[in-house]
Amino acid sequence: MNRIETRFEKLRAEGQKGFVAYVTAGDPTLETTVELARAFDEAGVDVLELGVPFSDPLADGVVNQRAAERALKNGVSLADVLEAVRSFRSSCEIPIVLFTYVNPVMRFRLEKFPSAARAVGVDGILALDYPPEEAQAFRKALIEQGLCMVHLIAPTTTDERMRLLAESSTGFVYYVSRTGVTGMRDSVEASVRPMVEHIKSYSDEPVAVGFGISTPEQVADVARYADAVVVGSAIVRRIEEHIGRDDLVEAVTGFVRELTAPLKGGRE
Repeated sequence: MNRIETRFEKLRAEGQKGFVAYVTAGDPTLETTVELARAFDEAGVDVLELGVPFSDPLADGVVNQRAAERALKNGVSLADVLEAVRSFRSSCEIPIVLFTYVNPVMRFRLEKFPSAARAVGVDGILALDYPPEEAQAFRKALIEQGLCMVHLIAPTTTDERMRLLAESSTGFVYYVSRTGVTGMRDSVEASVRPMVEHIKSYSDEPVAVGFGISTPEQVADVARYADAVVVGSAIVRRIEEHIGRDDLVEAVTGFVRELTAPLKGGRE
């Protein structure tokens, strides 16, 4: 088992729920991303999603789009993101999922990416726009390298396709809590719980729920029925608000601690 699978196995054994945090790699700098990864590891984050900056996102709301633009202006590429993972992996065991579109992976070279990702300490890939029907060879290559391949399931996904996505996912399944792009919302839709239960009928993998979750109350609500809760835009917004300030890492990590608090249940 890799770090993602090991972490969820540990959470399950302890009767705990996981917390997945998203940040855009290179926003505002790669050095800050490395510092945040180490701080998040100590703050109760179970999986870190590192967004690979991309110029033409399909699923990202305005907050994450701005973060990607800042990283791209810094010249951050997928190769740079991999090196950032390498730089903190020696002192930080937080499980890492790269949240990416397939174009940067193809530009890097699809055939060499799985081994390169494994070599630096990446644990899983979520390629948003890579359909499972077209990604079979890529998925096989990832699994051969001991990496997970995570797929998104949306509220509009048909039963037939939901089964395919759930069965193709390893590590965990990511359920999008609402239609549309990433971004903060005042409440979580009532349809999420039955959809999570439906996904579980197709897969034994943990189900993580994200998109629109931004408060400790929402984290606690979703954790009642999901195996993990994903928060992205709310964290990225805090980063944006503290750019140029010396307390950026401290302030963002403090916010993350607030978000993870409902899931602690005695965890250190």
